[in-house]
Amino acid sequence: MPNLRELENAMPVAPLKIVALPSAERMGHRINDYMVSFRKNINNDKVKNDPAFHGYIENNYLLDIKVPRFGSGEAKAEIGETIRGKDIFILVDVCNHSITYQMNGYTNHMSPDDHYQDLKRVIAACNGKAHRINVIMPFLYEGRQHKRNGRESLDCAYALEELRNMGVSNFITFDAHDPRVANSTPLNGFDNFTPPYQFIKALLNAEDDLIIDKDHLLVISPDEGALDRAIYFASVLGVDTGMFYKRRDYSTIVNGKNPIVAHEFLGDNIDGKDIIIIDDMISSGGSMLDTSKQLKKMNARRVFICCTFGLFTDGLAAFDAAYERGDFDKVVTTDLTYLPPELRSRPYFIEADMSKFIASLIDFMNHDVSLSNVLATTEKMQSILQAYNDRKQVDMDFA
Repeated sequence: MPNLRELENAMPVAPLKIVALPSAERMGHRINDYMVSFRKNINNDKVKNDPAFHGYIENNYLLDIKVPRFGSGEAKAEIGETIRGKDIFILVDVCNHSITYQMNGYTNHMSPDDHYQDLKRVIAACNGKAHRINVIMPFLYEGRQHKRNGRESLDCAYALEELRNMGVSNFITFDAHDPRVANSTPLNGFDNFTPPYQFIKALLNAEDDLIIDKDHLLVISPDEGALDRAIYFASVLGVDTGMFYKRRDYSTIVNGKNPIVAHEFLGDNIDGKDIIIIDDMISSGGSMLDTSKQLKKMNARRVFICCTFGLFTDGLAAFDAAYERGDFDKVVTTDLTYLPPELRSRPYFIEADMSKFIASLIDFMNHDVSLSNVLATTEKMQSILQAYNDRKQVDMDFA
């Protein structure tokens, strides 16, 4: 863990408890394992004898909590242990559609609205007793409805305001569609993180023959909205960047959005180069697959798709077919949201693990230590690139 010395010399805000809602149970257990390991290995004698560190080293930080439902579909939150004076971190995945419940004899899949309501139930059960409440919501609820066009609801801003009014002190999310939505609660903590280090780490671990320079690699943004991500990624890797412009038919609306007429490429020659496409999410995947197909037609050597959230709302059939055609080579996505179990068996899938990073965030926040200590993304990416190039050099020497 980075800057461990500063962490060891800091006092915790309060005893730590992690609330992993059913939607984020898998991630919660992995974070808990890291947290237990972090604190058992900390080099500070005070934690064993000082009363201020009571409950600091534990075998489990997960809170005993249940969210049962009645036959009518209504629900409640039940906490099975005391939380008085605790620093609570609530982890929720609003995109986990795999969880079901019975309502009037029917089986319903939980929607983002259902998960959001469960989050509020847990906060209501905690409030007035916990020392502090922090929410970790990797996929920002209603993040794509962050601004108003005409007679529309302003869902994301209203949700953040509602959580603030319920007593949430800090809000952590990842790759928000537009992080400026934090302006809706300017006096509250709002942190938005991106996973470029985890992307490059996962990709380099999976591919042992990448040449990372301007002559062999290019970073592409699939649209103008993801250009900032691509520019940062490319600048750290020391390569060029390009962009696709989505030309839409604004006279037509299909499934709530204007259909894309064509993708126009703006950038340098990609002939024979490896391509990394970077974006915040794969929803249906149609736009991403069309982009990768065009890149292969332009004689790209390999196409690697890196997305923070792999939602795959239309299933995996289109990706399976595109992979068989050779339209792309790998998909790298994080485990921040629910991933279909069948995805893990696909030959093109690479998972970027975020649990250790989130555990580090929680640990530093619990000590009120600057989160910049956890980041240092540029330095970490350059370090892993150097290690990768050194390993390749060793392999070449032995060959």
